[in-house]
Amino acid sequence: MSIIKSFLSMALSASLFISAQAANVSDFSGLDKYVVSSSSVAPASYNYLSDGSQYLQLIENGTKIVKIDTKTGNVVETLMDVNNTREGKISRIEGYTLSPEATKILVYTQRRNIYRHSFDAVYYVYEIRTRLLKPLSTEHARQQAPLFSPDGRMVAFVADNNVQLKKLDYGTEMPVTTDGATNKIINGVPDWTYQEEFATTASMTWAPDNLTLCFLKYNETDVPLFSFELYEGSCNPMKQYALYPGQFTYKYPVAGQNNSKVTLHSYDVETRKTKEIQLPDSRIEYIPRISYAYSPDRLVVTTLNRGQNRMEMYLVNPKSTVVKSLLVEEYTAWLSPTTYENIHFYPTFFVITSSRSGYDHLYRYSYSGALEQQITSGDYDVTAYYGYDSRRDCHYYQSTSSGAINRVVSRIDKKGKIVDLSPTEGMASAVFSPDMAFYTLTHSTALTPPVYTLHNASSDKAIKTLEDNAAFASRYADAPKKEFFTMTSDGVTLNGYMIKPAGFSASKRYPVVMFQYSGPGSQQVLNQWGMNWTYYFASQGYIIMCVDGRGTGGRGRAFMDVVYKQLGHYESIDQVNAAKYAATLPYVDANRIGIHGWSYGGYETLMACSQPNAPYAAAVSVAPVTDWRYYDTIYAERYMLTPQENEDGYANSTPINMIKNVKCPVLIMTGTADDNVHYFNTIQYVSALEAAGTWCDMLVFPNMDHSINGCNSRQVVYARMLDYFNKNMK
Repeated sequence: MSIIKSFLSMALSASLFISAQAANVSDFSGLDKYVVSSSSVAPASYNYLSDGSQYLQLIENGTKIVKIDTKTGNVVETLMDVNNTREGKISRIEGYTLSPEATKILVYTQRRNIYRHSFDAVYYVYEIRTRLLKPLSTEHARQQAPLFSPDGRMVAFVADNNVQLKKLDYGTEMPVTTDGATNKIINGVPDWTYQEEFATTASMTWAPDNLTLCFLKYNETDVPLFSFELYEGSCNPMKQYALYPGQFTYKYPVAGQNNSKVTLHSYDVETRKTKEIQLPDSRIEYIPRISYAYSPDRLVVTTLNRGQNRMEMYLVNPKSTVVKSLLVEEYTAWLSPTTYENIHFYPTFFVITSSRSGYDHLYRYSYSGALEQQITSGDYDVTAYYGYDSRRDCHYYQSTSSGAINRVVSRIDKKGKIVDLSPTEGMASAVFSPDMAFYTLTHSTALTPPVYTLHNASSDKAIKTLEDNAAFASRYADAPKKEFFTMTSDGVTLNGYMIKPAGFSASKRYPVVMFQYSGPGSQQVLNQWGMNWTYYFASQGYIIMCVDGRGTGGRGRAFMDVVYKQLGHYESIDQVNAAKYAATLPYVDANRIGIHGWSYGGYETLMACSQPNAPYAAAVSVAPVTDWRYYDTIYAERYMLTPQENEDGYANSTPINMIKNVKCPVLIMTGTADDNVHYFNTIQYVSALEAAGTWCDMLVFPNMDHSINGCNSRQVVYARMLDYFNKNMK
């Protein structure tokens, strides 16, 4: 019997079996414990004041903003109480920003998401001394990305794709731009691709002297439109689509297509004149960041070419429009996003992260563009930079210095002496006060939930424990445990973890679910706490295995760069070899190994099960990319260049071209309103399967986005996945 006929027979049998025995989330007792209520407790979020000795916190269900003493944790003052405001009234504060001079608070309510990283809302300005609460705008019902001027006397914001300026002293409001238009021109906030791939939701910056506002304009007129249907649905139903579906349309450039044309502009507050500032290099495709660096004549503009392997930083004087090159950073593959997303500016120098040594490390530059110091070095990656303490002349950072699966928070002084501020085993991170005087340290391991401690940076001593999650730990005391291991694939050592079933017996043979994400620079194999669906599956008799293959992060650029221009190739080799390694273990049933992933992991699930030697009994892919030609320019081209430049790479990286090799049942789950990885990806894959005379199983989530969350949908995802593995592997 041919492979196709064998698969058709197996798929038909599975389809009949599934339809005969319908399942329900309620059939999976205990699922909620690991999917809905499995997050550990974190201290309430707070915002440090400039000197670090006090911080602000939103309390009592969003009705009060209070000032708290950092050392004692005692409330010093109530800055705002919604029940005690004058003139304006709101019932609840959803978020807030304190003005730089600490006399006003910008609060918002009625938040409404635009995309998954951005929102607009109804904003108010609250004067602390007088208790006056006034709308930020009387001319625009909703506002986006408001930004205080350094003196706190003005607020720039975006409404209807235009930058607006509110002068708080006079209560006057005026437009900075007037050409904003839906799906054409966006001023002051980024387009969809910048938000999604450059981790930014605002594109404005104030000069330190309050006289100039600089912003980016995104002309997306030539970017192709993408549309998907909206339905009435049952989760937050949209009654307007009860009989006919609606449509969501926005600009989404897929690989090789036109991006927004991004230009730099300055607005003079005194003359009310706006001018465009021309940048000199035709290779500039993206401007991911603009920021003033402690001087009104020193605007730093960070740019990238389309291939994202060349960054050039410019010093711009917005008044004279003189532009000078400050620094050029190039790399043989793609530049690490931290290089241009996490630049830190100080009065006389700035700090960048660079991969030039083969590992991500910190470098200090003067504003003349001269390299003053390589701050960190070694065969490890710096994974976060927390800042510079001028009093002690030292830098704080997070790194993989104790191994790829760990994160350590450290301090390094001007002589290169390193002091680790956290345990070297496990996952540690820190949040520092603006003056670097205090920091909150978070630490967990695979076996211990996060502990949050407040420290005095001058002595590194813990002032107090903010949260130890002891009660949370006791709730999961009987949960299966995560174990780490290493294996080799093509002679390369890979890191992995395993979660064995409760009551594990080495004399039994268990089914395995291989879980992975596999995207460039990502990591799943980390020594950190995380109760989730994997532990629930283990409690149901499965061994969970996860292996970070080549291309993933934490192990230097050589390990990562191998996937450049050929996504899915080495990742699939490593995932198949990981499954084969699992099959050699005496307690694993080699005939019952499945694979699962979400987003990039969904893509790699389809790629892995499409390999000629794939050993999987079943595969479950959620929200998968099925061809990089269908995904956005910034992400796809960062790793693959354009389809025009890398035709063979794109052809070899799509599971659509490999469906003849699929031998196991496949389930795809996706949301119809996914604005990130479009439902279109799944439709194209299913179409190719059917054209080849075969099919897969599908579960569609109406009106759900990439996260597939809300109205029990997340529980349905994991219940359906477990049900699918049960019926095909148990």
